[in-house]
Amino acid sequence: MADRPDVPVQPPQSLVFGTVPLLYGGRLVPAVAIFEHAEAAVRYYRQLYPDQAVSPAALARARAIPLYPVLVKTAKGNLYGYINDQGNVVIPPQYEYALDFQPNGLAVVQAGNKQGVINASGRYVVRPVYDSVSSFSEGLASVIDGQGFRVIDETGRLVTPKAYSFIGTYRDGRAVFSQTGADGQSRYGYLDREGKEAIPARYLEANDFAGGKAVVKVKDGEYALIDKDGKSLAVYPYAFVGSMGDGLLAFQKEANGKYGYIDEKGTVIIPPRFTSAMPFEGGFAVVNTAEDYNNHYGLINKNGSFVIPAEYNEVEQLGEGRVAVGKATDPSRPYIGSSFALADTSGRLLTDFRFTNITDYKDGYASVSDKKETYWIDHNGNRATLLPAMPGSGTMAFIGNLISANVDLRLFYFDRAGKMVWKPNTTIPLAPPYAVREEKFKPNKDYLVYYPQVEGMADKKAEESVNRKLKQLSAVKPVPPDSQLEASYTGDFAVTFFRDKLLVLKLEGYNFPFGAAHGMPSREYVHLNLATGDMYELKDLFKPGSPYVKRISDIIAHQIATDPKYSYVFPGSFKQIAPNQLFYVTENALHILFQPYEIAPYAAGFPEFTIPYAELTDIIDTNGSFWKSFH
Repeated sequence: MADRPDVPVQPPQSLVFGTVPLLYGGRLVPAVAIFEHAEAAVRYYRQLYPDQAVSPAALARARAIPLYPVLVKTAKGNLYGYINDQGNVVIPPQYEYALDFQPNGLAVVQAGNKQGVINASGRYVVRPVYDSVSSFSEGLASVIDGQGFRVIDETGRLVTPKAYSFIGTYRDGRAVFSQTGADGQSRYGYLDREGKEAIPARYLEANDFAGGKAVVKVKDGEYALIDKDGKSLAVYPYAFVGSMGDGLLAFQKEANGKYGYIDEKGTVIIPPRFTSAMPFEGGFAVVNTAEDYNNHYGLINKNGSFVIPAEYNEVEQLGEGRVAVGKATDPSRPYIGSSFALADTSGRLLTDFRFTNITDYKDGYASVSDKKETYWIDHNGNRATLLPAMPGSGTMAFIGNLISANVDLRLFYFDRAGKMVWKPNTTIPLAPPYAVREEKFKPNKDYLVYYPQVEGMADKKAEESVNRKLKQLSAVKPVPPDSQLEASYTGDFAVTFFRDKLLVLKLEGYNFPFGAAHGMPSREYVHLNLATGDMYELKDLFKPGSPYVKRISDIIAHQIATDPKYSYVFPGSFKQIAPNQLFYVTENALHILFQPYEIAPYAAGFPEFTIPYAELTDIIDTNGSFWKSFH
């Protein structure tokens, strides 16, 4: 008799193969079966052999999906798809954004500015109808729609009967949720795995469960440790109590006081003497002793003794007994950042201070960057010569069967032998003979721009002029190579629209002053006639002398007043557009945009209004060069 069917091996492309017994010529012989996905193969096994259990390890292998997200620059924009571990495209680029496949065989993707969930065949398990979909945890994920937060299971079924102001990640069978009362005050409680309120919203603060316990704030000056039913296990009469870690909790006796640590019964184990204190992890905790805006971070053990002195700008636990310690790049401006060395948990330095970042350790290795390249080191800080290295700054990680390298804002993949299996494209083919070539400009470690250069124009002088202008608009300019800048800058581009002779490029930038709460994004659209080299402005779309500013402004004012999706616009902030307002065109509509803070909060990004050409027909210059370039 044939062997029982194998647990499916890793699928080439999007299918799963396994052997099954087949009756042939009066006897059972092994045959190869093709399943749509791994779960289908496991279900077949269970139906065929109901008395045989599938081991957890085998099930985990069956559910592991060897697909990896990639970004491809296309004539329709920057689109995400998925490759297999051979570097072959399995799910074609079609998403605005795509995340890694999770252990349950599902991945979150974005299309039409909405998020959904796909399986390894690229089929939607959850249609893209949500503003956001979190990662799955314990088989459940939180989603956000127009009403608030909800919970879905792995089939997309809504678990919660109503929406909440917030729902966190499931941990230990519970998820924190919040409701906002009539007084505007948020109260926190916990949902169970069925979406029911296991513990009502009655706390001022609430942490995730771990080991059947969680820390909550009952009222000002009082915290408690509760079980999964909300029963109080201990009460802490303090101004602050943090989350659990190795059986200890950071606490403050009084507001704005110093931090120490108590055990779960409330006994003070380490008296307050720190200006900040992180949770314990692996027997150690990161603390700060600085009394001002400088940093004096160190590492303590559970007795409160320093194993790494409090003299560093940054200290990060990396796992596997290793710690990154950072000295300020500029001691007078510690917010600029740090140069890191590798240390062990006894405080012994294993390297000098040459890294700009060090990732967590996994399987004995961590990825690092210096000012020139990104590579791997072992537990002793020695370079791992058999693992890949790349010029540029970023991180690498073991993902499934591959190694991902996110370096200088580009994603590459290598196999475990260090051979590159995927690199992003640097040429965007349009209609022959036209193409857009990506060029990289990185004169300083904190200044990185990817800018477009057009190819295929018949008039080479016009092409040279266009490309000089594109470099200028992309912020390619003299930047000192070795000096410390006051801000980091990144720039990139995408094709927004291409039709006939009209190419619309989106140029984006992000300027982040060191020490600021956030940076400031910038955006510009270039409307280029590939035949003539002309670059069009908004006025060029309309008949000379036409009142396009007023017409467009009236339409936008009406949309703001009548469409609920624009409720975020500051009341009374919109008056009218500028003659040179930020815009781009597509096949059927004009799109008008506003800069951050111009009419809405920073979080709104670039507010956008879509106006069909049908609403502007009488003033569009259909005989003009702009219109004819794409009609």
